[in-house]
Amino acid sequence: MSERCVLVVGGGGREHAICKGLFSADSVSSIHCTPGNAGTSDFATNHDISASDIEGLISLASQLACDLVVAGPEAPLCAGLADSLAVVGIPCFGPVAALAHLEGSKVFAKQVMAENGVPTAPFILLDDSSDIDAALDGFSSDPWVVKRDVLAGGKGVVVTADRDTAKDFINKSISSDGHVLLEGFLAGEEASLLVVMDGSGYVCLPASQDHKREFEGDKGRNTGGMGAYAPAPVYTPEVEAKAILRVVEPMHSYLSNLETPYRGVLYIGLMIDSSGDPYVVEFNVRFGDPECQVTLPLIASDLGTLLAAAACDELHTLSVDFHNACALTVVLAADGYPGTVGNGKAINGISACEGGWVNHAATGRSAGELISTGGRVLACTGISNDLKGAASIAYSLIDNITLQGSHYRRDIGHRAL
Repeated sequence: MSERCVLVVGGGGREHAICKGLFSADSVSSIHCTPGNAGTSDFATNHDISASDIEGLISLASQLACDLVVAGPEAPLCAGLADSLAVVGIPCFGPVAALAHLEGSKVFAKQVMAENGVPTAPFILLDDSSDIDAALDGFSSDPWVVKRDVLAGGKGVVVTADRDTAKDFINKSISSDGHVLLEGFLAGEEASLLVVMDGSGYVCLPASQDHKREFEGDKGRNTGGMGAYAPAPVYTPEVEAKAILRVVEPMHSYLSNLETPYRGVLYIGLMIDSSGDPYVVEFNVRFGDPECQVTLPLIASDLGTLLAAAACDELHTLSVDFHNACALTVVLAADGYPGTVGNGKAINGISACEGGWVNHAATGRSAGELISTGGRVLACTGISNDLKGAASIAYSLIDNITLQGSHYRRDIGHRAL
């Protein structure tokens, strides 16, 4: 199909990046986004339907006669968006609910890894009958890693060396969820690998590295991500070979041979140890944010064709090309983030930004004025021949933008630079 009508589900920075990539795709004739944000309206027609309203999304996709639906966040996938779209004959870039639980259930993900020999941290499952002190003693040589077995919006994991903090989180998680995972701590350097896959093949995008902590030097509270860059130098050709052999190939072999194969992107969070051996920290079933903002711009091939192929088990027919370049993005966060933030503050200076691009995340309009609507408001992205050049562009952009009380990290990419 030479001209596609595509619906992008979601309203954050990731969805803005997807809409921008599709806007440049010759294979796409029209783009719709729901609910979208002030930035997605530059590339797509926004609709006022929540990403959690599955019936509303199916109705909209049918009314628009969409050729493809691209799921941004994980929640609608776990709620069965892809399953419902299949009933009405609309391809979805995103897995069915049973496979979306690779992100929705940490226990399910661990079981799949164990069955397929994928390296990951050891773990135990705790419930109200467990001896919590004995379990903590069993992992006492390292910081404790405690994970809730639910979708928790990025707030379901605690890594701490404080026993009381770990025990308190375990007890609260058991009380709310019925059980919780206690994992061994994996030391090393993190990298994010996004793998587009379907029943016929897979395509690895350039590996990236994000910055979760609030302040420079990776200090402060955990966030949804304060910036990212790609390609990540820690993901060397030697590490890549190991990751494909030990993680990507066995996961694709398993997921492609199911009655309904995995169709979409598998986000593989890796920890690379001092010997260059990769271990899986987590799986997500959608593009990462802000990793998406630095990987999609590096795809030289038509993004619409890539996503549509993965939704229809046609990846094996494609040859995907990438730009020989580096991308780096810096997130501008609202006052108080990652805690409580105040919305509705004016954003100024974007019109003066040249040389890269400003990615909208939590933005809206009021009386024609661009305003903030959440915590991670926007991100500024630079693309260059090297990482230093990309960082220079990104920071030159963000320095032009004003938002009362906002903050951003000035050391994005420091591990590589």
